[in-house]
Amino acid sequence: MLRLTWVQPEDLLGHELRQAAEDGREPWAIAARWRAAGGPQAPARAGASAHRVSGYLRQLAEDLLDELADLPSGLADDEPTELDAIRRLCAPAYHRTGSPAAAPAGPDRSALEAAWTGRAVGCLLGKPVEKLPLHAIRALARAAGNWPLGDYFTARGVPDHLLEEHPWNRRSASTSLAENIDGMPEDDDLNYPLLNLLLLQRHGRAFGTDDVARLWLDELPAGRTFTAERVAYRNLLSGIEPPHTARHRNPFREWIGALIRADVHGWTNPGDPAAAAEQAYRDAALTHTANGVYAAMFTAAVIAAAATGAHDVHTCLRAGLSVIPPRSRLARAVTHAVRLAETHADFDTVVDELHTTHKAAHWVHAVPNTALIAAALTHADGDFTGSVCRAVSGGWDTDSNGATAGSVAGLLAGRPAALPDRWTAPLKNRLATSVAGFDGTGFDTLAHLTWSLTPREASRP
Repeated sequence: MLRLTWVQPEDLLGHELRQAAEDGREPWAIAARWRAAGGPQAPARAGASAHRVSGYLRQLAEDLLDELADLPSGLADDEPTELDAIRRLCAPAYHRTGSPAAAPAGPDRSALEAAWTGRAVGCLLGKPVEKLPLHAIRALARAAGNWPLGDYFTARGVPDHLLEEHPWNRRSASTSLAENIDGMPEDDDLNYPLLNLLLLQRHGRAFGTDDVARLWLDELPAGRTFTAERVAYRNLLSGIEPPHTARHRNPFREWIGALIRADVHGWTNPGDPAAAAEQAYRDAALTHTANGVYAAMFTAAVIAAAATGAHDVHTCLRAGLSVIPPRSRLARAVTHAVRLAETHADFDTVVDELHTTHKAAHWVHAVPNTALIAAALTHADGDFTGSVCRAVSGGWDTDSNGATAGSVAGLLAGRPAALPDRWTAPLKNRLATSVAGFDGTGFDTLAHLTWSLTPREASRP
């Protein structure tokens, strides 16, 4: 039986009920109707429930999804999705002075290679334990003598009973455990930056959201999309145009998908966090709203600040906060996470408090994951190994969090040689991907392509 993930109406409804409660709507009466009809809850970790429901329940789910979309949000003033409204709430960050020629120097190719490599390392570190709960991640690493986390996960030395109780991610163990790594395997956390290179090559930095949609339809296999991206892709094929693609029956619109697409927007706007955020916004608007969009804008701005090579990680994180609405759930979560990281010497304590604070959120939601990334970077003071290991050891969306932390920390490190060999050697300067023209490409080549898309007046020769 084929149960296509992330699109079944009966599964979407459970996620939309949770999303409605999070964004200030009142879904309780609709939730009661769904329960009274015998409707199931959303799968806790998987993309689809195990069994089909009746035709009646499926139709009811579609009707209730539309009813939920019409409910007003009590958070709309503090969490707008329209760019002009975001700018008004963050006016100082978007009030630019000076000329492009006066912008700080951008990253050279060596720094960009470190950022690309760092993104791959962090992603690869997190791949085997994606979807596992926090206690399982800790148990597997401790059993291998790898806690606090300091190297790639391995099955060597881990008791069989523990591996049976907490199996590795089934898609990743064969390519991502230390004993199996042979180059960077395919992952959406690398596919999307590759697609954004194509986006900028074809349309320049003034691209529109429609350009993102066309590129996806041309270059991105539907089976390589997940959560909000898969729903938006389906909406495009149904004739729904952006930005409605992000809203129509898309309960994942505040999840992490737009964040993982943000790096290239930061790399190509060195020293201009606002421009990076606006560029990330036009990308994110295809699939996300509100805090899902803010996570991408925050990440792009952090990376744009780091790309100058002139700021420490703490300044970069403040730059990220400056471009998103200050009373949004994301801004409050990141601020809280940074404060925890500054307060506690033991990062496990930070993680435990974050998991308690965000216990109601799905493990792929942008708010807790962005908060964890900020906490990891803060606690590690931007150190590469410390940043990626903390981001992954904190659980939730481990490969995405490791990738973003690795990108930022790699960029701050400034050169590939600054990244420890135990992390980089297994990658063999090679990644696999289904994005046409990039399979087998090296990170040095990707760095050159990215550098060529960076404004010349803001780049080193």
